[in-house]
Amino acid sequence: MEQKRAGGKWVPKWWWLLALGLAGCQSGGNALKLGTLLPLSGDLAQFGPGMQAAASLLVKTVNECGGVNGQPVQLISEDDQTQPSAGVSAMTKLVEVDRVAGVVGAAGSAVSGAAVDIAVRGQVVMISPASTSPVFTERAKKGELQGFWFRTAPPDSFQGTALAQLLQKRDWQKVGILAINNDYGRGLAQATQQALQKRGGQVVVTQFYEGQSASFDSEVRAVFGRNPQAVVLVGYPETGTLVLRSAFQQGFVPRIPVVLTDGLKDNQLAQLVGKTPQGDWIASGMVGTAPAAGGPGLQDFQQRYQQAFNQPPNVFAPNTWDAAAVLVLAAQAAQANQGANLQAKITTVANPPGVAVTDVCEGLALLKQGQEINYQGASSGVDFDPQGDVAGEYAVWMVNPDGTIKVVETITVKGS
Repeated sequence: MEQKRAGGKWVPKWWWLLALGLAGCQSGGNALKLGTLLPLSGDLAQFGPGMQAAASLLVKTVNECGGVNGQPVQLISEDDQTQPSAGVSAMTKLVEVDRVAGVVGAAGSAVSGAAVDIAVRGQVVMISPASTSPVFTERAKKGELQGFWFRTAPPDSFQGTALAQLLQKRDWQKVGILAINNDYGRGLAQATQQALQKRGGQVVVTQFYEGQSASFDSEVRAVFGRNPQAVVLVGYPETGTLVLRSAFQQGFVPRIPVVLTDGLKDNQLAQLVGKTPQGDWIASGMVGTAPAAGGPGLQDFQQRYQQAFNQPPNVFAPNTWDAAAVLVLAAQAAQANQGANLQAKITTVANPPGVAVTDVCEGLALLKQGQEINYQGASSGVDFDPQGDVAGEYAVWMVNPDGTIKVVETITVKGS
């Protein structure tokens, strides 16, 4: 079967065509236009196609039940290549050329950080399914994002607390942190250090690595060589797996436990890292944290996704579905398809009060009748605070001896 390469991973061509084609009719006129800004290539390409598929499936579902404001929704999809510069170019096109009202994306915090100012300037609502850097919370508090920024994944200030709880539960008090040098890596490293120190733990060394490096041996030695009780690795699959392989080849793994983060929760993680000479998966036994999709609408979404694509959704697909759902519901509530109108209705449709709904078509029908709704999503209850953040639960996941991933417990973290 003909295939297309995406950031080091081969993706069947049918998958791309199906995901991109699910958007349905390309409507014109004053119809609601939405964009996706997702990593179909680059370091996050393991996640991007599945996230794109979720957004496309949402739009297809909405169009099959009558669309928004009497017309089919148009979805315009852009590949941010997991690169801020590419994200800026793509967002500029979506805002200034395509004139979308809302954008689902980006995934990487560095890309969102580069693109969000373009969205704000163009009065386009941006809802990220996966950008978790605490920087956005701080910028929102300063008023810089003007209410046009939201995310359906909780910020890393929360994940840092979850990681600290996980480390202390295993009695790993002296920890090293090795993180990719971008907004995501720096933000989560800082949040983890602060949370661990509050609980009496200690970060003995923090080291950042460049995503474009050819080798990570020296960075690995700088952290693992300090002999911490465990190392927290903050990264993405394409480069993070090379870091893990280097740690094994230098004899640090499995002697020193490694704790992973949401950016590395990929079903192919074990295969990407590889096996020992004895035939065991190098990543076997490693644990990590990731936002736990546990919203009231999760089961329905999983069934829809499985039926459409004959495989389960990836870690951020439920968050992507919810981001797109909130945008279409806000447009229907506003009875208008411009970004400023959507912005005014995001919290109206996502937060209490209102009739609790998990089905997007049911929500649209109630809005058309003039009723208020409280959308309950697949990833969470999707209740946004004034900074556009959602609280959440974190899954503690583990790599099994057979290379598969399982969730072993859940940690609940609330904002202050």
